[in-house]
Amino acid sequence: MLIGVGGSGKQSLIKLSSHIYGMAFKQIEIVKGFGESHFRDFVKNLMFDTGINVDCRGTACTMTDSHFQISETFLEDINNVLNTGEIPNLMLPEDKDRILNDVRPIAEEKKLVGTSDVVNALFVSRVREYLHICLCMSPVGETLRVRCRKFPSLVNCCTLDWFSSWPAEALLYVSTAFLKQIELPNEEIRESLAKMCTIVHTSVEAVSERFWNELRRKVYTTPKSYLDLISLYINKLEIKRKEMATNKNRLANGLKKLNDTNSNIAVLKVTLAEMQPKLVESNKQLKITLEKVS
Repeated sequence: MLIGVGGSGKQSLIKLSSHIYGMAFKQIEIVKGFGESHFRDFVKNLMFDTGINVDCRGTACTMTDSHFQISETFLEDINNVLNTGEIPNLMLPEDKDRILNDVRPIAEEKKLVGTSDVVNALFVSRVREYLHICLCMSPVGETLRVRCRKFPSLVNCCTLDWFSSWPAEALLYVSTAFLKQIELPNEEIRESLAKMCTIVHTSVEAVSERFWNELRRKVYTTPKSYLDLISLYINKLEIKRKEMATNKNRLANGLKKLNDTNSNIAVLKVTLAEMQPKLVESNKQLKITLEKVS
């Protein structure tokens, strides 16, 4: 059981651990009309995959608070799986026949007596060995306390992993790693930005604690919010750089047009200066012609 507020990285840690151990990662897909029968079918398939499959590497079944909000009976079934490795009245007669037929060869390989009791016990033991149930719970409110009181196997049969806030060293390491992706003038600026991200996050944590002490209202800062802070800065920096490049191009084009206009005006001034005597002579000829016409 992984306990932490939303955005602490619980599911990400399960996926990483499953990959390291070479296990399959399974999670319920909530669809419209999802109910107890769908959940039981999902758990039954998991038990078949882990209890019957000879080459089973193990399966990490991940469930979150949102799954249990649909129906609290899901937790009762999970409690039974954690406690005994099976769910009462889950298997139909045809399911029991499948278990006997498919698990009996495994029992014979282990040199066990192929009776129904031995085969069922082997099936349950394989499920307990290869099916790993990972619960992502939030400690906010009374929900988790009530669930642990109603279903004691959540505590007795689980390893509890509490997700606390990251230390300043971890925050600095993460911000430095993310800021390596962007181009900056020098490393000094990069280090200062990484430290500033850490200072902003830790200062928000301190103010949140003060907010709780004075007004009894809780505001949570999680690793996800810290990553969002860094992503927000990187995106804003990219947007502002594009705006600056656009304005720079506009300014350069405007200056080029002004220079071209000044050049054309200078040429026109020279042309006018050259044509001035011709214009004076033309005016004289025009006066003579007007006199003749008159």
